[in-house]
Amino acid sequence: MAGKTERFQKKVAESEIGAIRKRWKGRIKVALVYPNTYHVGMSNLGFQAVYELINKIEHAVCERSFLPTTTGKKSDRILSVESGKPISNFDIIAFSVSFENDYPNLLTILDKAGLPLLSDDRGPPHPLIIAGGVALLLNPEPLAPFIDCFLIGEAEAILPRFFDTVSPDVLVQNRRSCLKTLAGEIPGIYVPTFYRAFYHSDGTLSAFEPIFDVPAKVERQYVEDISRIPICSKIVTPDTIFDSTFLIEVSRGCPHGCRFCSTGFVYRPPRFRTFSLLEKCMQKGALVTDKIGLVGAAISDLPDIDKLCRQSLEKDIRISFSSLRADAFSPELLSTLRKSNVKTATIAPEAGTERLRRVINKGITEIDILDATEALVAGGIPNLKLYFMIGLPTETMDDIDAIISLCKKIKHRFLESSRARKHMGEITVSLSSFVPKPFTPFQWVVLDDIHLLKEKIKKIKDGLKRVANIRIHADIPRWAYIQALLSRGDRNTAQILRLANKNQGNWPKTLKSSPVNPDFYVYRERPLNELFPWDFIDHGIHKSFLKKEYKRALLGKTSPPCPMESCHICGVCKEMVDIYK
Repeated sequence: MAGKTERFQKKVAESEIGAIRKRWKGRIKVALVYPNTYHVGMSNLGFQAVYELINKIEHAVCERSFLPTTTGKKSDRILSVESGKPISNFDIIAFSVSFENDYPNLLTILDKAGLPLLSDDRGPPHPLIIAGGVALLLNPEPLAPFIDCFLIGEAEAILPRFFDTVSPDVLVQNRRSCLKTLAGEIPGIYVPTFYRAFYHSDGTLSAFEPIFDVPAKVERQYVEDISRIPICSKIVTPDTIFDSTFLIEVSRGCPHGCRFCSTGFVYRPPRFRTFSLLEKCMQKGALVTDKIGLVGAAISDLPDIDKLCRQSLEKDIRISFSSLRADAFSPELLSTLRKSNVKTATIAPEAGTERLRRVINKGITEIDILDATEALVAGGIPNLKLYFMIGLPTETMDDIDAIISLCKKIKHRFLESSRARKHMGEITVSLSSFVPKPFTPFQWVVLDDIHLLKEKIKKIKDGLKRVANIRIHADIPRWAYIQALLSRGDRNTAQILRLANKNQGNWPKTLKSSPVNPDFYVYRERPLNELFPWDFIDHGIHKSFLKKEYKRALLGKTSPPCPMESCHICGVCKEMVDIYK
């Protein structure tokens, strides 16, 4: 009798439109694994893009696999969706990792697949374990002992050369030689076993050096011109967060440079797709569903966004947006939201005061926020979601009080506009804890103390609990602590991950008995001259630029958006044009 995993795999496979099935014979077999559930993984457009890219390579076949929904059961096997075969039968297991908090799931999957956790304990006939994804662009070191090979950069720029180099025979006959070739000859390939970390007596990193003839720095790979590369859903399924929505990536990166957000730095320069390409993607999506989702960190900055909206209105297509700025709600956008039957729009003030928004370089004002609220409700969007961060650098309790005050002002505008339409919707206030991330101007700062974060959440909840039609949703500060630990950890952090795996995800027990002090990575403010575990990755951004931005933040000074054309200020582009003038 089929187990629960097999039955679930069969059910979701039957509901999918667009899955790829290729014969195994004569091809290198790749299990593409998202270290979370099917529902979460299939909502990730990047995961689907890699699935399609690998399958376009003639001599490769790629099948998907996910974390079982019942992770506590030993009997749950890790099977591919397409053929139902165990991932241990594949030549390569490729992890697509978007979030640090999924790192423990990666170890769970290796465990359930019957594979040794440590790279040094594996070899033929075990599959080669590779990994890439947004989280690993920032800092792969906490996973370094478990992964044979990291792909640092955008898949389109690395995968073709990678699969020109590897083959089943090579992996069996001389895997180490194959890894040396990959690391030494293909930019963006990082093989941890070929590098050694050295530490000072206080635990900080003193040096990070290659052991063999491989680059001292691993250069992030990216596609300079994405205007000819369509990235959209390969598979449409109702079993996702977006429910049978056809997703289209409209841009990469973000010009605004919010200092807490890694997207605005590691994806520089910001790139946008052309209207003609996006129009073709929409036409393709309209063949399978009437719901189109536009994905990107800066959708409202797309030069042809209004034109794209008019097109959707003419074609009777419903469009949703992954993100829109409060200062960018044009009449075309509002008409598209209304016609697409969008019930909830999102605004991200991030902070309650103008001072703190200057610190984080958010680039929107309270007037922008209030005007956007009024425009959305007047435009027929009944509900509003507000995103705020707590624990931001230089934050005081006055800034927390200001979140309460701003929410009340928004509610007042919301109420006035709703009365005119004779319908009162709901405001959801979402509170998340700031986590310092690598390659951002805030990579030097500490995480706010967990107890203080809880106190701030309680203060906001108490301040708004008597305000009608406002709901508060707050994340759990303990998970922000774990995320900070994994986002800024080094190779020693892998010991904590192994212990968490042994304790079956019991983090309080793990942190209490950890052989490595987790507070060292979370609550220690870094000196400006410290060598970071992730400094060996070259994103093109000068560390001096990030230091300058950090100092400007502490002074409450804003910086202009990335001009999306050559300048010298951050290092990614080379021409000498000073945007600070």
